Amino acid sequence: MEKLKVGIIGCGGIANGKHMPAIKSAGYADMVAFCDIIEEKAVKASKEFGTEDAKVFTNYKELLKEDLDAVYVCTPNRSHAAITVDALYGDKHVLCEKPMAINYKEACTMVDAAKETGKILTIGYQNRYRSDSQYLKKECEEGVLGDIYYAKAKAIRRRAVPTWGVFLNEYEQGGGPLIDIGTHALDLTLWTMNNYKPKYAVGTTYHKLNQDTDQGNAFGPWKPEEFSVEDSAFGFIVMENGATITLESSWALNTLDVMEAKTVLCGTKAGADMQDGLRINGVKHDKQFVTKPNLEAGGVAFYEGQDASPQVIEQTVFANAILGKGELTVLPEQAAVVTRILEAIYESAKTGKPVYFD
Repeated sequence: MEKLKVGIIGCGGIANGKHMPAIKSAGYADMVAFCDIIEEKAVKASKEFGTEDAKVFTNYKELLKEDLDAVYVCTPNRSHAAITVDALYGDKHVLCEKPMAINYKEACTMVDAAKETGKILTIGYQNRYRSDSQYLKKECEEGVLGDIYYAKAKAIRRRAVPTWGVFLNEYEQGGGPLIDIGTHALDLTLWTMNNYKPKYAVGTTYHKLNQDTDQGNAFGPWKPEEFSVEDSAFGFIVMENGATITLESSWALNTLDVMEAKTVLCGTKAGADMQDGLRINGVKHDKQFVTKPNLEAGGVAFYEGQDASPQVIEQTVFANAILGKGELTVLPEQAAVVTRILEAIYESAKTGKPVYFD
C-alpha cells in the first residue's frame, strides 16, 4: 500500500511524545516534512522519524508548499487556528492537537475552512479511543443509562504542573489546566452524552498555589514568576435539555481525589464512572448492582492485530478517513463546542457572571 505523505508542524513535546511515534507505529504514513521555529528541533525530529529525503523548515508556510496529503498541527494553542486554516486552504488534511483553538470564533474559522475546502479536519482527543471510553459510549448509545441528566468531567492533578515548553504562558496557551487537560475531560463527557447544546456556563479560576516555592511537583519545580495561568479551574454547565455538567481541572490542588480525562455519568436507568476502571451502577430486581466489564479481553480494539493504544488508533482513524475507508470519530464541530464552553468558563471567572450561549 502506498503510504500517505505527511508533515509535522511543531516538533516539541506533544509531537515527540504522542504523534510521531504513533504515526510510525500505525504505519499508514511517511513523515517527509518537519517544521519548528527552533530549527534544531525539526532537524532532530527528521532524523528520528523522517524518511531519508525528509525536508526541514522553520516557516510552516514553506512546508505547506510541499506535496503532502496531510499535516499535523502540534504548536502552542494560540497558533492552532491560523496554521490549520492555511493548511486546509493549502489542500492538506489536518489533525490539529487539542484544544482546537483558544476561542470559539477561531474554532469556527477552522470548521468553515474544512467545509469550504472539503478537506478532513479532526482534533487530537485521543481519550475517546480508550477501551473504557469506547465501552461506555456503546452503553450510552444502546440506552443502558437512559436519559443522562448529570455528569462530572474530571481532570484533577494533585501536583503535576508541566514545566516545559510554554504551558505556563497564558498568551501562548490561552490558559492553564482548564484548556490543557480539562478539555479532554469535557470532550469525553459531551461525546458519551452525545449532547452538544449548552445553554449557559458559570466558572471560577484560581491562582492559589502557583506562587508556592515548596511545591512537590511531579515534573520538577516550576518558576513562580513564569506561572501566569491558573493552577485550577472549575465550571458548571447547564445544557439546553436541562442536563448539568460540572467540570473540575487542576495542575496543582491539595486533594487526593486525583483522576484525569475521566467522566461520571448519571442517567435515569443507570450510572457510570471511571474511578476504579469503568463501573456501571444501577438497580435490578429491587437490588443495587455494580458491574465492572473486563476490558482486558478482546473486542475493544478498533483494528485486530494492531497496537490498540489510543494514540495509534487515532492515527489509524485519521488515515482511513483520508483514504475513504472510514469515518472520523472526532468531528471539528464537536471540538468547537468544547472550545466554546471553555471560553465561557474563563469569561465567567473574569466577570463573576454566567455566560449564556445564543
